Amino acid sequence: MAAPTSEEPIDFHHPYTPYPVQLEFMRTVYDVLERGNGQVGILESPTGTGKSLSLICSAITWLRNHKRKGFDAGLDETRRQMVGEPEWMVETALRRKREELVGKWEEREERLERLRRKEKELEERGRERKRVRVEEGQMGGRKEVDEEEEFLVVVGGGEDERDEEGLSRETREMMVKVGLGGWKKEEEERDGDEGDGEGIKWQIYYTSRTHSQLTQFISELRRPEFPPSLPVEILEKDGKEETKETVKEITLSSRQKLCINPTVARLGSVSAINDRCTELQQSKSKEKCAFMPNTENLKQTHQFRDTTLATVPDIEDMYRIGKQLQVCPYYASRTAIPGAEIITLPYPLLLQKNAREALGIELEGSVVIIDEAHNIMDAVANVYAADIRLSELRRGRQMLGVYVKRFGKKLKGENRVMVAQIGKVVESLKDWLETQLQVKGDQGIADPNSLLKSRGADQINLYTLMKYIQDSKLAYKVESYVVHAEDSQDSSPKSSTPVLHTLVSFLAALTNLSTEGRIFYEKLPGDNPDIKLSYLLLSPTHAFSSIASSARAVILAGGTMSPFEDYKAHLFPELPGGKLTTLSCGHVIPETNLFVHTLASYKPGGLDTFEFSFGKRSDKTMIKNLGLVLLNICSVAPDGVVVFFPSYGYLDEVVGVWQQGEGDGGGKSIWERLEAKKPLFRDMSSSTGGGASSTDDILGRYSTAVDAPDRPHRGAVLFSVIGGRLSEGINFSDALCRLVLIVGLPYPNLHSPEWKARIEYLESTCVARGGSKEEAKVEAREFYENAAMRAVNQSIGRAVRHRGDWSGIVLVDRRYGMERVRGKLPGWIRNGMKGEGMDNRGVAGLMGGLGAFFRGKA
Repeated sequence: MAAPTSEEPIDFHHPYTPYPVQLEFMRTVYDVLERGNGQVGILESPTGTGKSLSLICSAITWLRNHKRKGFDAGLDETRRQMVGEPEWMVETALRRKREELVGKWEEREERLERLRRKEKELEERGRERKRVRVEEGQMGGRKEVDEEEEFLVVVGGGEDERDEEGLSRETREMMVKVGLGGWKKEEEERDGDEGDGEGIKWQIYYTSRTHSQLTQFISELRRPEFPPSLPVEILEKDGKEETKETVKEITLSSRQKLCINPTVARLGSVSAINDRCTELQQSKSKEKCAFMPNTENLKQTHQFRDTTLATVPDIEDMYRIGKQLQVCPYYASRTAIPGAEIITLPYPLLLQKNAREALGIELEGSVVIIDEAHNIMDAVANVYAADIRLSELRRGRQMLGVYVKRFGKKLKGENRVMVAQIGKVVESLKDWLETQLQVKGDQGIADPNSLLKSRGADQINLYTLMKYIQDSKLAYKVESYVVHAEDSQDSSPKSSTPVLHTLVSFLAALTNLSTEGRIFYEKLPGDNPDIKLSYLLLSPTHAFSSIASSARAVILAGGTMSPFEDYKAHLFPELPGGKLTTLSCGHVIPETNLFVHTLASYKPGGLDTFEFSFGKRSDKTMIKNLGLVLLNICSVAPDGVVVFFPSYGYLDEVVGVWQQGEGDGGGKSIWERLEAKKPLFRDMSSSTGGGASSTDDILGRYSTAVDAPDRPHRGAVLFSVIGGRLSEGINFSDALCRLVLIVGLPYPNLHSPEWKARIEYLESTCVARGGSKEEAKVEAREFYENAAMRAVNQSIGRAVRHRGDWSGIVLVDRRYGMERVRGKLPGWIRNGMKGEGMDNRGVAGLMGGLGAFFRGKA
């Protein structure tokens, strides 16, 4: 089956009639995947345009077409190998080949269909899809005698060789036997494992930032129906009616999300769960996890594999199926990877090379789709970030002391030496921070070589020490013993902070330190003086390179990807121009549903200019004029108005000015006059009492006020912050946001140590590539401005969430009129800027256009 050319129409099997922008988006994705060979697509499709469904339809359509091409290519190869043979022999061989492949496909599909029917029957009987508690007694009770023995470190002697996950050789051999290891040799014959004949698989890896986003994606994945992966004409020749083939999907996640062993899951922290889980797999462990796939539960493991491939499961489904079958979803899910067409997983499992290796993920020949990719560079940095506080080091040293006091005489030679070395490293880091705590200056860059200078810690091989900590599970054992000892002495609640696990993460960052990373220190305010060290990855290039160089194609997709330049410069710096495709889609809403205006000044002709730069934003006259602009807007805007400020600190400053003094309306302050127009709600920073629960409460009260039936169209005003909790992932659709007001540009603080280091790194790498100093400064400025504009674009994206939605967008700052800044806005916003949005007619010009817009929607 020939691949469609760029002119040929493609049936993407979209469950609805796609809009033109959706067809453009799907065609672009398809073309990038078809060209392959390291192609990259950076695609922007506004929220409300059906981006997820478009990604699914284009990617699965390409995959199924590609599989059919592979089938045809296999038959052609058989024909070539039999050149010169009688025609009847060739036809017989081809018929047998077709029958073999069709039979294998039918057997698999019938087996999966039976499981789908079974799952449906269970649901119809009212089986609740929720976590089922496993009786604590299933794991067996812990003996009273020598109950502290489990905390003793027993590494050494080479008797227990473990892999990257800490699994013993014995466990690895057992896992291979049941189909959980040896991917290349054991799994390639599994049903559904199609490839190019050279060991390269055709799969789609889809990743997003949160599990809720993955769950939403999987819900969309269940909507469309696709033709089978075998050529339809082959099935017709075999007398089969036209049929559909369910997409085979598997969801991967961490042990924390999937562990069904109650004695392990209740440990809470990711590190503690990981350590305890792998400890239970070691050959010397007296306890074994009853849910670990093994020869005794092989049937359940295979049933788990087939059930997940049959039902398009999300994380909760994976957990539920594992519970029902009494087999570990975390490990059993690996048996489904080779047979899956699309694998969904959160950012960390894809972005970390060691995580991919532990899960058996091989990207060669596969397609990688990164959704919500506007924050991918920050996500890479966060995956490799680590920090530790002085208070944690003090607690860690105390915990080591308690542990050594109890087990010091029982520790064998190597273990005693390694534990002592850990103590030296902790002491050295503690000494450095205690010294820095007394020095003037609240923050700065730390020299990594100076951190381990005291106590002889600089002579310790950190790589060897890290391997020892990982192999011995020392952090888990020390913390578990100390908690055990403290619990036996008093019943007061203990901190659940995994102190030594935090140390391990920071040591890993120290060993990974390169020219692309820096270590910073920062003093922390509070009643008890504290200070912390933080490792920050300055460039994602090296960390992302293993993905970019392995995958057949990479798609970065998001609702607000603009500006595009940074992704190319920092994720794919060596990518030839011919391998990069960018697309900024328009919105599905009619032009009449969007009003965009930039407001440069309060008065016409550029008088009383709005410029919220750091040096000018405290001008009280400008702040009061901003309040008057908002008062005018609230007079004409129905329903909800959402206002975004550059920072929580500046929001506090503005509210303070509006609340004090007298306005022009009968002695009332601007804040009081605003309250008379609409109820006011304000997001709070975490340092002033805000948090997830506080945000939920504010959103709930704001929504109630907007929907209040007794005051139609009065609505409410919500004050938030660009880059804050309400600027991403919140759906302000319809009445919740009839106007979004952006105040200023949220440029990062160039005087902070982190941004100083970033700018220095960007300039030095530009010069190292042969650029001039002037070019280096321009490149650094572009990165700096792009960071601000990505945050602005995310805030703008909270409004206009579907085709029938409508909203106004007002950008208040003269700098939004600059071509360089305006060019970094999403295409659909730029296209919405008419002539009236580009002038300096002041608030009068704004209100004329805005009033007409809202009257047209009345």
